Amino acid sequence: MQINRRLFGLGLLGLGLSACSRAVPGSVSTSTPTGLPADLRPVPNAAYDSWVTSFRGRAAAQGISQTTLSAAFRGTGYLPGVVTRDRNQTEFKRSLEDYLAIAASDERVQKGRAAFARHRGTLNALESRYGVDATIICAIWGLESFYGERRGEVPVISATSTLAFDGRRGRFFEQQLIAALRIIQNGDIPASQMTGSWAGAMGHTQFIPTSFLQFAVDYTGDGRRDIWSDDPTDALASAAAYLQRNGWQRGVSWGSESPNGSLQPQPGGPRFATTANFRVIKRYNNSDAYAIGVGHLSDRIGGAGPLRMEFPPDANGLTKSDRITLQQRLTARGFDTQGADGVIGSNTESAIRAYQTSRGLPVTGTPSQALLQSLR
Repeated sequence: MQINRRLFGLGLLGLGLSACSRAVPGSVSTSTPTGLPADLRPVPNAAYDSWVTSFRGRAAAQGISQTTLSAAFRGTGYLPGVVTRDRNQTEFKRSLEDYLAIAASDERVQKGRAAFARHRGTLNALESRYGVDATIICAIWGLESFYGERRGEVPVISATSTLAFDGRRGRFFEQQLIAALRIIQNGDIPASQMTGSWAGAMGHTQFIPTSFLQFAVDYTGDGRRDIWSDDPTDALASAAAYLQRNGWQRGVSWGSESPNGSLQPQPGGPRFATTANFRVIKRYNNSDAYAIGVGHLSDRIGGAGPLRMEFPPDANGLTKSDRITLQQRLTARGFDTQGADGVIGSNTESAIRAYQTSRGLPVTGTPSQALLQSLR
């Protein structure tokens, strides 16, 4: 069954029973990462506890042992923050220009080239074995977890059980929970070390549990498919295996920027000519922007420059250069935008509102040419 990984979001961004052998509700397990916000720590919830009791029977009927259930649910509990995040998800409407400014930022390109250099031997060996370009594997790693820097610290059993209990996508997340328990039972990762995103995507390559069971490989030969540890080898191999088994064609590029290309995600912006391998990347995440992001980042890691064709001004009449200048001028005036990348996000909007307030202007948080001129 093909799972749409967009259900789990992107890390762009970038954002782990016996009869009732669980920690006292509301207690903090010793296996709970200490850096988690309060809403991603277990809180008392009697209805959740009852659901877990009922689920245990369904899990046992699917071959999950009592030993596995005991280990998996020890110290876990209901996480209100995952429900909040799940219900507040919106379909991102960023332009391709903004998306690529994040996906192939100077920092991500520089870190990608450094990561590729460190792991060149492994990546080239994976390309030889699976046929997937080494830079494509590295680019997926970069988009999914910022080259391993953002693997996620939320206990997967708590996250998936909370979402299964919540019910909005209960059947789907119960499948993920069962799959996570199978991973523990198979010995790939101890229950206390199985962590990931708030929605259960795991490791360097952010595999959901069902995808892990279907595609993860033990490339190092140590008897475990370990996508969590600091060594990214199994995770990178698993991403390559995923693409290979979904039809990757050896020796074929993902595509390229082309004035005659048939794909133009942003009106007035660059066009792209794509290949069958572009569609394979979309099996990892069913989004044109994601697949272009992987392909373009891969090209940049390999030494290519930025896109040649320019994007048109945005809905506010500002080019990327204008937006960068706006961010720089706001920060210079003491209204810090937390960086100048040309992407108007919450930090820039807050800085605009603070500036407008200080000047007695209508407080909109919206960038404009007039605002830019007022900052001269």
